Amino acid sequence: MSRFRSSHIRQLVLLILISTAGLNAVRAEEVGDRWGTEERERDYYPIINIPLPPDTVIEAGAFAVLPDRRIAVGTRHGEIYLIDGIDSAKPTPSFHLFATGLDEIFGLTWKDNAFRVTQSCEVTRVTDTDNDGVADRFETISDAWGYANYHEYAFGSKLDADGNQYVALGLSESYYSHALNRGFIMKIAPEGKTTAFASGLRSPGGIGFDEHGSLFYVESQGPWNCSCSLKAVSQNSFHGHPASFEWYKYADELGPVPETPKSGTRIVTERKHMKQLVPYAVIFPYIRMGRSITAFTVDKTQGKFGPFENQMFLGDYTLSILMRATTEHVNGVWQGACYPFREGLSTGILNVEFTPEGKLLCGGTNRGWPVRGIKSFALERLDWSGKMPFEINRITIQPDGFKITFTKPVDKATGNSLEPYVISAFTHPYHGGYGGPEVDRFKPAVTKVLLDQDGLSASIMLDKLAQGFVYEFDLGRLRSRDGEELLHRNAYYTVNEIPSR
Repeated sequence: MSRFRSSHIRQLVLLILISTAGLNAVRAEEVGDRWGTEERERDYYPIINIPLPPDTVIEAGAFAVLPDRRIAVGTRHGEIYLIDGIDSAKPTPSFHLFATGLDEIFGLTWKDNAFRVTQSCEVTRVTDTDNDGVADRFETISDAWGYANYHEYAFGSKLDADGNQYVALGLSESYYSHALNRGFIMKIAPEGKTTAFASGLRSPGGIGFDEHGSLFYVESQGPWNCSCSLKAVSQNSFHGHPASFEWYKYADELGPVPETPKSGTRIVTERKHMKQLVPYAVIFPYIRMGRSITAFTVDKTQGKFGPFENQMFLGDYTLSILMRATTEHVNGVWQGACYPFREGLSTGILNVEFTPEGKLLCGGTNRGWPVRGIKSFALERLDWSGKMPFEINRITIQPDGFKITFTKPVDKATGNSLEPYVISAFTHPYHGGYGGPEVDRFKPAVTKVLLDQDGLSASIMLDKLAQGFVYEFDLGRLRSRDGEELLHRNAYYTVNEIPSR
């Protein structure tokens, strides 16, 4: 009875969120499908609570794995804790307070026996010089940006192969850049030299490297962004929000100021005359795939976490969920797909990290905005039970359609039929308003299906493949060879480019 009541209360919360968004594109049956999946997810990826010390508040904003296999966590309150024993089957880890006095840590990495900490105002080297287990030296590596507003978060990447770090700077508010370099991505060299690298950010939620080692950042829904997205970052790229144009006069390295985008068009149209504009690599349909996407990590566990090696795992703050994403490079442009993964986390997710034993650590808070999870803050761990879920593993584009791979062989009867492959497509307006609807929707016909002999992949041909559209897959009628339904029936692929034949 308590489970019944809890699930219905949470469903009511989601419906309130949907009505607040005012998006007619979210259908009632999709909400029902999402809520009916959580119990099945638990069989494959149970959530393990990480108990915290009494009277200790840990609102995790960043993680780092240390050489001795401990986990460091940076918090919103500006502390760094070192955690030992987090991988135990029934964890009762120890927590050691290493540093305090920092501010909203959203980037943490270990280099040369010290932490590089990204906080709102700067990147700081934090060191324990006398080896007593407590930080005693705090050195500014870079403070090449302004900080005066509660919304001016800064998100730091791990280091690239050359020791560079990238910091994504949120705007002062959704529409404005009141402080130096807000809306830029800054590149920080190993010795601290800082240069502007990209512009056009609105409210990033994380920055890092994908499965191919390329730099991406997470953008939030808002002005010039009708949905949350992953965006690929290259030198001098522009990511759609013009508020940061003010700071080009101090950043000759970025080149000329981009044209001011025309509101009310489509991004595929604006790309044609704005050479710096980078399209969304992966769009996360609003509500169906989160409301406030946050930081990501890549599965490099060599199968310890199941069948999703080299895929990105992302959290969502508002809906307290986890998702997957995959990327590919087509005609020199990044694009890819996103997939549901796990519901039922206890708080708003700010960051995720794989532990040394290949488990997924999640942490966050409910501070500031509405959150579906019931706890004010939490640390939780996802384990793979060892059971293989029947899932859409990855979608890639082909000249006349898509290739879909699966984690288990697909039944020949359903897999060779056209009917189970239900596809629709939509795009968004590219405009300065906050969020926006799904528009220009159409349903391409599936004209041919080729299921591989092993049943692990299917190529589908469509009568219409269009740039600038999100292709929505509903494969709920497929069955595995042992009669199992897909754990998650939906996936979403963003088409920026179409490969040649």
